[in-house]
Amino acid sequence: MAKPSLRRASRWRVLALLFATALFGVGVAGCGTDEETASADGRKTVLTTFTVIADMAREVAGDRVNVASITKPGAEVHGYEPTPSDLKNAAKADLILENGLGLERWFEQFVSRARVDSVTLTDGIIPIPIEGESEYAGKANPHAWMSTDNAVIYVENIRKALTKLDPQGAATFTKNAAAYTAKLKEVGDEVKADLAKLPANQRALVTCEGAFAYLARDLDLDEMYLWPVNAEQQGTPQQIAAVVRFVRDRKVPGVFCESTVSAKGQERVASESGSRFAGTLYVDSLSKPDGPVPSYLELLRKDATTIAAGLGAKEPQS
Repeated sequence: MAKPSLRRASRWRVLALLFATALFGVGVAGCGTDEETASADGRKTVLTTFTVIADMAREVAGDRVNVASITKPGAEVHGYEPTPSDLKNAAKADLILENGLGLERWFEQFVSRARVDSVTLTDGIIPIPIEGESEYAGKANPHAWMSTDNAVIYVENIRKALTKLDPQGAATFTKNAAAYTAKLKEVGDEVKADLAKLPANQRALVTCEGAFAYLARDLDLDEMYLWPVNAEQQGTPQQIAAVVRFVRDRKVPGVFCESTVSAKGQERVASESGSRFAGTLYVDSLSKPDGPVPSYLELLRKDATTIAAGLGAKEPQS
């Protein structure tokens, strides 16, 4: 069986061939004029690596820029495997916005194939290092958007990127960014209020992925998780045993898992520890428009109320 690195290399060679075929006779973004790289309605086109930052970018862009996400609602962003269609769309875009901090492990090769400019939205954010003894220990936790304080920095980076791309829209982007920042601060206060009444012995957030370091810091919660970064696993026996001990020792009333991974390992933790599985949290992806978290602000609200109800701070939502 081929090693994973060889399989990945082979996949990228296949994608490159399909990509070249798909773009035969079509100018690559960055190599043509503004007219050639603009969307069909004359607006600039901006792609983002996942749905959360696409929603942020739309709030700042308004109607001046066409914004789309490479990954779709419900997709796992960490190990996403781009398709030839993704590469073709990226090559015709004017800009790609990425999270950075190692979130999109596939992005470097992707953007080099597409040959399009990109901007990293976590520039200026002080990262929280991943703790423990895994291969990720000491690396930056990439889920910085889970702090509304950090989200304000994302929005400012988006405003700057869009202004550089479309200088005539500067006033619109500044106005939209200011209004959205005010909403972020308002929701941030709501989230803190939801968790403020938790007693000290219940201020523990137990999840599948260690995606809540920034939220836990903001809300003064102790964080525990099965694995630091999402992977194709259910949780090893050692990981499950460690989390079970933590939940028993702290008498944690509820544990959680993220929407983009299986909850089986966490359900086992709940069963073996005497706790309960208290709900699904949303981090790496928004839902479809008719789902529970169609926007980033709704994602924050939903997670806060789910955590508060699971840990006993308030009644669960119907």
